[in-house]
Amino acid sequence: MTTPPLAFIYDRNATRSSAYLDMRLDGCHAYAARRGWTVADRWVDRGDDALTGTRPQLSALLEIMRREARIRPVICLVHSWGRLSADPEQRVAFQQRVARAGGHVATTFDESDERARAVLVGRSDA
Repeated sequence: MTTPPLAFIYDRNATRSSAYLDMRLDGCHAYAARRGWTVADRWVDRGDDALTGTRPQLSALLEIMRREARIRPVICLVHSWGRLSADPEQRVAFQQRVARAGGHVATTFDESDERARAVLVGRSDA
């Protein structure tokens, strides 16, 4: 039997209101539970950090993900692709960071970049 993936829930919230954020995070937890994934925790970049490329909480998530990827499959779970970034180029850059940490990104809409992982990390044998 294979080890179930460890899900790292990520979101960003630039506004003061957290109502939609809470709904998205709850949705991520429910999605992971339906798939039998263990949830490591959740990381949220807030305010200005949610709008920049720095993303301190995402960076913290990736450090832990990198260690856990040696032991079991790891997934950065987001509600939708836009939770990484509304800018397509910046989103791909974040996806590359997740791939380099040993994981892949999945959404609660059953989307995943798992098959593109080799391309995201820059391997030509994809």
